[in-house]
Parts: sequence; structure tokens; C-alpha cells
Amino acid sequence: METSLRYGGGDSKKNQVKIHAKQKLQIDHSNTLLQLNGELNTRTGAPTFLCALVRHFYPDLSASVGAGLHYDKNEKVICTLRGKKAYPMTFNRSVNVVLKGRCDIDKELTQPTPHGALELVWNILDFQKDQDVRLKVGYEFVDKIPYAQIRENNWTFNADITGRWNVRYNL
Repeated sequence: METSLRYGGGDSKKNQVKIHAKQKLQIDHSNTLLQLNGELNTRTGAPTFLCALVRHFYPDLSASVGAGLHYDKNEKVICTLRGKKAYPMTFNRSVNVVLKGRCDIDKELTQPTPHGALELVWNILDFQKDQDVRLKVGYEFVDKIPYAQIRENNWTFNADITGRWNVRYNL
């Protein structure tokens, strides 16, 4: 199980430490897995969200698709569909252009909410001894928001142009 501590800023209502957990269960020795995610607000003790997703990976295409259910703290059940495709820019795949999309649909199947982003990702292995770094810049198409990410081993810092940011520490 993957666990992390998360703290977000830029919105005083969301400035809380959360515990996030993710478990991936491979289905029948294939490229398909069941991914379970959950997040717990440490101030209230209540779950922020729960999610179950079936994901299929296409390693030869550097792509994946997924579908599942997402339950958030507002007691909304959402159906979610997602896809992701990486286009390697170097032979060793250290620099990639990533196109990703997601569509969330309410439980009545009446209000689709699309999301899409284009990212430039640079993975630097052994930046220093025992230190890997990932630099990412992206643009969210629907909300028209540029964003960036810096990841160093267990630490990740995300920020966007609106002033929202968060930091994660993988345990």
C-alpha cells in the first residue's frame, strides 16, 4: 500500500493535513489492475474521498485507460473515465509529452465534467547520488490553468498560476 501525507495551500479552507492511501491489485497477471484510493482529513477524522478504479495499461503504446467510481466528502458518487498517453521525446524516455484526459459524470449520468491536460515531463535519474528528480509543466485545457510540479524522491510540490499549491510526502 502506498501512503502519503498531503498539505495544500492557497485556499484557507483546504489548509489541512490529509493522509492518502492507494492500493493497486493486479487482476489475473495481466496489464489490468484494480486501484483503490482514499484520503482521510486529520482534523475531522472523516474521509475526504474514496475511489475504486479499474485501469488497463498498454506498455507498448505508453498509454492507459481507466473507469471507476469516486465518492467525495459532499456525499456525491461520481463515475469517472480517464485516459493517458505518453509520447517519448528521447530514446531513454527521460523526456515525455503526456496527454491526459478525464471525464467525471454525476450519478444521474446527466452532467459530464471534462478535464484534460498536456504536460512536458523530464525525469532525471541520479540527479545526485540516490536522488531522482521529476520536473513537470502542464496546461489544463478546460480551466485554462498552467501548472508545475517538482518531485524529489519522496517529496512532491505542485503549484498553479491561480495560487493553489500542495506538498506531498510519500511514506
